[in-house]
Amino acid sequence: MKRLLILLATFAASFVALLAAGWEPDVLGEDFEMRSFDQGTDYGGPVCSTLVRLRADTLDSRRRGVLYVHGFNDYFFQADMARRFDRHGYEFYAVDLRRYGRSLRKGRKAFEVRSFDEYTADIDSALAVMRVEGVREIVLMGHSTGGLTASYYLSRHPQPDIRALVLNSPFLDWNLGRMECMVPLVSFIGSFWPSLRVPQGMSQAYAESLLKDYHGEWEYDTDWKFMRSPDVDAGWVRAVDRAQRALRDGHADIKVPILLMYSARSTGGDTWNEDFNDADAVLDPADIRRYGAGLGPHVTAVRVDGGLHDLVLSRSGVREPLYRYIFAWLARKLND
Repeated sequence: MKRLLILLATFAASFVALLAAGWEPDVLGEDFEMRSFDQGTDYGGPVCSTLVRLRADTLDSRRRGVLYVHGFNDYFFQADMARRFDRHGYEFYAVDLRRYGRSLRKGRKAFEVRSFDEYTADIDSALAVMRVEGVREIVLMGHSTGGLTASYYLSRHPQPDIRALVLNSPFLDWNLGRMECMVPLVSFIGSFWPSLRVPQGMSQAYAESLLKDYHGEWEYDTDWKFMRSPDVDAGWVRAVDRAQRALRDGHADIKVPILLMYSARSTGGDTWNEDFNDADAVLDPADIRRYGAGLGPHVTAVRVDGGLHDLVLSRSGVREPLYRYIFAWLARKLND
């Protein structure tokens, strides 16, 4: 018996060491850790993805976890969100996709993508770690382009342990006004000249609505999340357009419950004004609701008065009731 106990203790220690291997302190500090995954080489050279976790007190205390996917011109920095999930009993993980944030390597073109299938390996790597670490019920969560990425992934790779999809202002359609008619042409050009530059606007008003140094409450690395949205290329436009179209007309067919969240109204312009702290400055909420309703048979749509594009970064009077709704919704759906 004594020998068996020694063997079990040795195995447990080895298992814990295996789980801990590869984790390093994260830039968010305190209890956050990160680890990188080599994702091989593609048309632009070597690529990697990065997984961030909020370290739990014990390895086997919880069975539920969240994997968060960031948007365009973005990376994971929402430590407040992570801690809220932690307090509600969820292990929290976030992935910085290839060419974003922690995964952006020197000399590489930021945010470049030719197909959203490229992100499959990044998400698979994150999910594999979550499963090894004991997570048995997974909530996939995405913001903006990350909402498109998460929806596209789940529509093609349904898995029994992914139990719900939470979408924060998902990028399911363009918001380009009269220029939107040019998207099919640019997408077509992208199949032949993917590196052709496509200029973006010069406004930094949305960033000013977020950053504490201007009119917001938050701090983040502006070398990873730029003040102005950077130029993209025709290949990026083609990748987004194809992913959006792949989710329409019933083709998404996502079976798990979906929480679709969007602001009550949109705003725009080159110069910050008070509307930027009370509305979506990136997408059209009407488009989000229209196309989000077709993602699957179990969609709960939530209109958020006063919500920013990233709803969880809205002012306290908006985000507090929103979080209460999110956790109540998850409790209902995961306990069904």
